[in-house]
Order: sequence, then C-alpha cells, then structure tokens
Amino acid sequence: MAKLTLKDIDLKAKKVLVRADFNVPQDENLNITDDTRVRATLPTIKYILENNPEKVILMSHLGRPDGKVVAKYSLKPVSARLQELLGIPVKFLSDCAGEEIKREIGSAKEKVILLENLRFHPEEEANDGAFSKSLASLADIFVNDAFGTAHRAHASTEGVARHLESAAGFLLEKEIQYLGNAVQDPKRPFMVILGGAKVSDKIGVIENLLPKCDAIIIGGGMAYTFLKARGKNIGNSKLEKDKLGLAKDILDKAKSLNKEILLPVDNVVVDKIAPDSKAEIAGENIPDGKIAVDIGPETAALFKEKLKTSKTVVWNGPLGIFEMDAFASGTKDVAVFLGSLGITTIIGGGDTAAAIAKFHLEDKMTHISTGGGASLEFLEGKTLPGIAALTEKK
Repeated sequence: MAKLTLKDIDLKAKKVLVRADFNVPQDENLNITDDTRVRATLPTIKYILENNPEKVILMSHLGRPDGKVVAKYSLKPVSARLQELLGIPVKFLSDCAGEEIKREIGSAKEKVILLENLRFHPEEEANDGAFSKSLASLADIFVNDAFGTAHRAHASTEGVARHLESAAGFLLEKEIQYLGNAVQDPKRPFMVILGGAKVSDKIGVIENLLPKCDAIIIGGGMAYTFLKARGKNIGNSKLEKDKLGLAKDILDKAKSLNKEILLPVDNVVVDKIAPDSKAEIAGENIPDGKIAVDIGPETAALFKEKLKTSKTVVWNGPLGIFEMDAFASGTKDVAVFLGSLGITTIIGGGDTAAAIAKFHLEDKMTHISTGGGASLEFLEGKTLPGIAALTEKK
C-alpha cells in the first residue's frame, strides 16, 4: 500500500482517533441484531491498545438521522456491546465534538472512549472544515478503519485526515488488499459474478472489469435486461427499458474482447412476487405474464461448470430474491459450490454479504467486504476519498 498503515506509526502515549463503522442493525428495542461490524474493528482496537496509547477514541455514524439528534440512532447500545467484546470498560460520551467533549476525554480514566453519532451534526456529511478540525483536535493520530464509508468525503473520513497523520486500520487495509488485487493482479482465470436488481447499479463495474476478467456471470433482476437485449422474451420480469441499448453494447463489446458473458438459460418464475406463490421452471424465453425470481437448476449447473475452472472470483449481487426462502436456492447453490473450491473468493458487501451470512458460509469465503457501496465503487475503479486522504508512505 502507498498509504500509511497501523504498523507504520508510533502509537505510544498518543491519543488515537479511530473512524469505525458501527452502523449496526437493531430491533425495535434497540438490541443489536448483528454485531459483525463491531467485531470487524476489534483487531485494530486491540492492536492500538497493545501499543500503549494514551486513549483510543472511537467515532462512527448509525442510521440516517439527517443532522438531528434522534434517540433511536444513539451509539450507546454499541458501547455496551463493545465493552463486552473487549472485556474492558468503554466510556460513552453524549456528543462527538467541542471543548466539553475534549475535557471529558482528558479526564476519562477509561482507555477506550466511544463518541456519540457523528451524523447528529449536519456538518459531518457536509464535510465542514471547522467540524473536521474540531474532530481532529481530539487526538494526535487518525486511523480510518471504516471501509463502508470510505467512498464518502465526510468530515470524519476525508476532512479529519487533512489535519492529522492518518493511517489505514487493519480492516481497511484488508479491503484494499483483496479488492485491489482482484482488480489489478488477480490469479487467473478471473471470473466476476454480478446480480441484484438493476443493470444501472453495475455499469461501472462491468466497464472496469470486462477487459480485466475472463468471464462475467450475470443473474438476478439485471439479467433480464440483458436477455431482452439478446431478443429473448422475459414476460413481466425486471426490465430497465432505457438500458437495453447499453446492455446490447456490453454484449457486443464482450464479443469483440473475446470475453464470455453467461446469462440464465432457465428461470424460476411466478405470477406474483410473494413467499407463497406457486413457482415453476421456464427456459430462456419466459412466458407472458410470468416474473423471473431466481435462476433455474440448469443455469446453476452452467454457472458452476464455468466457476470450477476459476482461480479468483469477485461476486457482487445475489442471483435471485434470496430474502424469500422459496427463491433463494440459485444463490445458495452457487454460493455453497464457490465455498467448496478452495480458490480466492471476494464477496461484495450489502446484499451479497447478507446472502452469504444467511447461508452460514462466511468461513468458506476468502474475504467478505464490509462496504456495499464502497466495494462497488472500488470495483468500478473509482478513487475513494476516505482512502485517498490518508498519509502517503515516505
């Protein structure tokens, strides 16, 4: 990495400000239902603690309070969970910036401090200069370990890095390593699996990776715009009519580059999208009135046959409506197979990560990204502001 990492800096007796991603899901009683993101930052926090800092000051956002104090988006439940996981006291502060917070940090007996939700301040998302400076004044060193927000130029990701020596935490470093290698120097054959609802969400990824990969496998709702572009009947399946020309251009470009794009050859179809809908299998041409909700068994077999020759696979987007068990088998079948290959498997965040978690396959994948939007932009070849702002290695 061209940027400073945690092991490049002297942490002893320093106040270390860490941008974490504690944007965790909670139930109606504000109980954390999935603490994956909290656990993901533990290696960074523990490493800093082992190197005798003065304080570790953690900051994050939670939800979308839109610059207002909203009780249900408080990070207080996260501080309780973090204390359990670390096994040492964690002090929670009721705000994240200002002279009073600075005083409370200075007088705190606890080594680990969690600040209140950054997005209770509108200045956070506005990347306000004064707010960035106020955050930076709390510490001597800044560590960004929040890949999930690295694609946002916010005060706590990009702004604060202008004022302090700044390094990547272990989680951020790992994301850059795996996603960067996949894009720049993958073991070949290199395959890309793309799914999800819309072609428009994945245009940048396709354009960036098509020249670099050996094949692209397409499923999910986005596949039907491509099938329509190939002249197939798609019934009432998901269609982005305004992207038909683009889908055809992509198919033509793949042909000219001698790259294979694999699309569904059979589909699970229903009359309406509901968990109890009667499903049946249709071929490439979907009958009028029917909606495709998952890839069929022949398609799963075709995709697996292609994948078994690969050495690196990047997967972004599920292959069907996996949230409904009745339409999850295509995504699950391919995921289980992928996990059995013993190759480099890189899973994009968001829905793809949620699908892997649903099928309990986390330990079968090489890397599961913690950032949906960030991993997508990284795979598109974009510069992420939260990474670009970090201090360069000398």
